[in-house]
Amino acid sequence: MSLASGAKHGHALMKDITTLTSVRLGPGTLYGAISRLAECGLIAPLPADDRRRPYEITPDGEAVLEASIADLRRIVEEGTARLSTLGRATRGSQPELRGEPA
Repeated sequence: MSLASGAKHGHALMKDITTLTSVRLGPGTLYGAISRLAECGLIAPLPADDRRRPYEITPDGEAVLEASIADLRRIVEEGTARLSTLGRATRGSQPELRGEPA
């Protein structure tokens, strides 16, 4: 998703992902994901800029991202619909959050 807004090198990807998700990826996790995405043809490396290698999303990557977003949208819509069926009495209560979806 980060590459959908333009090509980025690893450090810029890490910063953007942290901003977007509030999750800080370690270098091993990030570069492992970069390798897998490149092997699948979803992203592609661009010529190195100094010591940094930028990557861009490919047309196949865009298609996979669009499909993933559509799937997530369906999940959010279904969750919203299910919440709307709850009675108003239960909406006022605040359940204790334990870090896992209900």
